[in-house]
Amino acid sequence: MSVCLLKSKIHRAAVTGASLDYEGSLTIASDLAERVNLLPYERILVSNMAEGQRFETYVIYGPAGSGAIELNGAAAHLGKPGDRITIMSFSWLSAEEAARHKPRVIVVDEKNTPIRESY
Repeated sequence: MSVCLLKSKIHRAAVTGASLDYEGSLTIASDLAERVNLLPYERILVSNMAEGQRFETYVIYGPAGSGAIELNGAAAHLGKPGDRITIMSFSWLSAEEAARHKPRVIVVDEKNTPIRESY
């Protein structure tokens, strides 16, 4: 048996930009992504706390230390700068792995600076 569990989460990230002309994805400052073990091109689920929308896309890295959280392509229609979003990824684990699993989670402030984390 395998189960799908939360792997990574950035909670309450503030959208810093949106670009309709980009091909698609969510730009995340690389230091934030790496802190929760999000990989480039990894599939993510994004929940917009302001709009109530949920959508799937993938990660691209932005400059470290920039605090970048940018909606690209069609996702740019699903939020605007200042909206708070939650970014999540999931992984399939065996029952044995699931018993030991702890997701990597950070909560960020309005400048996307981590204020709390759990691993």
